[in-house]
Amino acid sequence: MRAWSRVGVVDELVAPTLPPWLQPVAEVMRDITAESITRFVPADGQGRHSAVLVLLGESELGPDVLLIERASSMRTHAGEPAFPGGAVDDVDEDAAAAALREACEETGLDPTGVVIFGQLPDLWVPVNDFVVTPVIGWWRAPSPVHAKDLAEVASVHRIPVAELTDPSNRCLVRHPSGYIAPGFTVRNMVVWGFTAGVLSKLFDRVGWSKPWDTERMIDVGVT
Repeated sequence: MRAWSRVGVVDELVAPTLPPWLQPVAEVMRDITAESITRFVPADGQGRHSAVLVLLGESELGPDVLLIERASSMRTHAGEPAFPGGAVDDVDEDAAAAALREACEETGLDPTGVVIFGQLPDLWVPVNDFVVTPVIGWWRAPSPVHAKDLAEVASVHRIPVAELTDPSNRCLVRHPSGYIAPGFTVRNMVVWGFTAGVLSKLFDRVGWSKPWDTERMIDVGVT
């Protein structure tokens, strides 16, 4: 299995073919570090590796990102919006292969329409001790997607970037554990945790973020 990169990676052959709106994403990946995204940086040899697919496409509503809503019966992160993805298996050549495989299993995504053009540094998720590699893809030829495995996925959504960056949809999320971090309220979902952290930092670095009310607080995990 290939080594897992802890620095931003961009495929120099693919980047020039990206549509203009995606070029800034490729640019920020050239020097982005794990420390600039999160304070949870994995130590060598720590955690189980997993990968998620940050898939950016375009529709009549403009650029969008593919998210799933996890099934309410899942043991961890039940009912939460997330990037498609999961644990890296021995059959996976690298993080990109794992992210694509998991996305296909969860959403029915046709991988031939996806161009992987880079990845973010490995990030550590302390709550489940996973080391996660966010793999960045361009949805060059979008295919129909749906909740393919209902045991794991409740629904699948293409969320326009314009909705995610709309100041009225931005918030801080507060968990009983004391966790407070940026989140998004879109399509009757609260996007928070790892997924919201990656999106928020990426939008900030690319210059897509707009000023928003950081006093708006949403409580999650409250029964």
